[in-house]
Amino acid sequence: MKPYPLWKYAIIVVVIAIGVIYALPNLYGEDPAVQISPTRAAEVDQRLADRVAALLKEKGLPYKAIEHTERGLLVRFSDTETQLTAKDLIRDRLGRAYVVALNLAPRTPAWLRALGAEPMYLGLDLRGGVHFLMEVDTDAAVQQAIERYRSEFRTLLRRAKIRYRTIEVVDGTVQIRLRDASTAEEVRRLIRDAEPKLEVETVEKDGSHFLVVRLSEQEAREIRNFAVQQNITTLRNRVNELGVAEPVIQRQGANRIVVQLPGVQDTAQAKEILGATATLEFRLVDEEQDAEQAARTGRIPPGDRLYRDRDGRPHLLKRDVILTGDYIVDAASGIDQQSGSPAVFITLDSKGARIFSEITKDNVGRLMAVVFKEVKVETRVVDGKTIKKRRVIEEVINVARIRERLGKRFQITGLDSSEEARKLALLLRAGALAAPISIVEERTVGPSLGQENIDQGVTSVIIGFILVLVFMALWYKVFGLVADLALTLNLVLIVAVLSMLQATLTLPGIAGIVLTVGIAVDANVLIFERIREELRAGARPAIAIDAGYEKAFSTIFDANITTLIAALVLFIFGTGPVKGFAVTLSIGIVTSMFTAIMVSRAVIALCYGRQRRLSKIAI
Repeated sequence: MKPYPLWKYAIIVVVIAIGVIYALPNLYGEDPAVQISPTRAAEVDQRLADRVAALLKEKGLPYKAIEHTERGLLVRFSDTETQLTAKDLIRDRLGRAYVVALNLAPRTPAWLRALGAEPMYLGLDLRGGVHFLMEVDTDAAVQQAIERYRSEFRTLLRRAKIRYRTIEVVDGTVQIRLRDASTAEEVRRLIRDAEPKLEVETVEKDGSHFLVVRLSEQEAREIRNFAVQQNITTLRNRVNELGVAEPVIQRQGANRIVVQLPGVQDTAQAKEILGATATLEFRLVDEEQDAEQAARTGRIPPGDRLYRDRDGRPHLLKRDVILTGDYIVDAASGIDQQSGSPAVFITLDSKGARIFSEITKDNVGRLMAVVFKEVKVETRVVDGKTIKKRRVIEEVINVARIRERLGKRFQITGLDSSEEARKLALLLRAGALAAPISIVEERTVGPSLGQENIDQGVTSVIIGFILVLVFMALWYKVFGLVADLALTLNLVLIVAVLSMLQATLTLPGIAGIVLTVGIAVDANVLIFERIREELRAGARPAIAIDAGYEKAFSTIFDANITTLIAALVLFIFGTGPVKGFAVTLSIGIVTSMFTAIMVSRAVIALCYGRQRRLSKIAI
């Protein structure tokens, strides 16, 4: 036999060592856990951990550990019953300052985590979790765009010093009632220069001249499409904050979004976080009126709206919105250099910077308020009819005096803590939902059903694996045992690669592994049969082994490449479960090539390579 190179042995040892290390985390399982995350006005520190520990000890609820994570605190338990009881207790005691959610935390040892070794993710059908089908209210997105245009036209005409009577939104259009028909053409030109995609029509009714501005069909379609795409992006960011591993968030049809959250046990909490529509509004403060008196008497001056801050203090703000969070392209938390207090540094897009610059230039010295606005859509079925109820939460988070003309970059101060600043910056970066969403379908896959799927999948892999091992050992003797060793290492490497890629394993993925077990020994069968042919032709055993591996390689390579191409096509054009099958099949093809050719050849070389006069082999 030809000597097997030492560098190939080194590669095999390194690959197997890495494979074993990264496959190990999947053996440790998971702990039922409670995840505690702060809201905008709270922080997570050691005092909170001590408070939670004392609370659990007081109620006699045993826990395994309390850990600090990037998202807050993680409390591990031994069983789900204690986990559920502790979750309700912690949520009641901590109140609304913290988000308390159920989770499943891997039991991976610290030394493996230090190496970056984590278990692979399990899909919804294996781990359990929730499935939502959400519908985007694209009509609301179009209406919001029209309202925004109304505010922009008012600013545009005031800046051009053109007098008008009213600007109102009527039946999905912006209607500008002019004082003088002679200004109609100038107003039309201003609007077309500012917004060329809009359709402008001159109408005369009741002795008055109107300009009716409506969205073109293409513009309305783009707004609806953008609303769905923006909501997908925002939902993905919010799901990341939930700590869900490998969620599925994808568009379905014109205005629906599918969200699958594996491992999430708290359906209500997930619905609350996903369905919230939050944004910022910048408004001028009415400093000439008494907000306390308006709140006490209920008499709100014309052109004003009454808001309250988080401490319940009333504020009279102008109805006209200076700017919304739609124009924010970036936000970062930090510290104000002058006051040393937490701040959020905001960057606007070019259009938002132009609007903000003009408004603040004309209002230097006046107070401006930042309003946090959240819209939640609650869906109920009454007598077979679906009823949607919108709940709006509005809160003044900051009031500051405009000291100078502001532009593309500015900051918000007056926040309670650095954690609040970080949360607000994250919200602004992630973006608000472009339109309200409602849940039209909800399914929950219980952990017990997921565990049953895992047990059945593992059983199928084990049965297929054992049958292949027995057949190869009986049919090819020592060479069959070598193939069995290669097949075992192949399974380890598949699990390791899935873990390293943090891929999601689903039931179709398990099917891909079972298929890989069946076809992984194909290469060895081709090699061994070729060796047999050489032996029958009268070749010496050492020469037959070398010829078997060398002459069978091209056939093995071609066969695996064609299968890999088919798997890649499935991955590119398939969706959901088909992709999972394609991923595991592709990984299995690559790893089986390595184990069947390099590993088995190395083991055979160790078994027979040192015999100078090899007269017989067990094949």
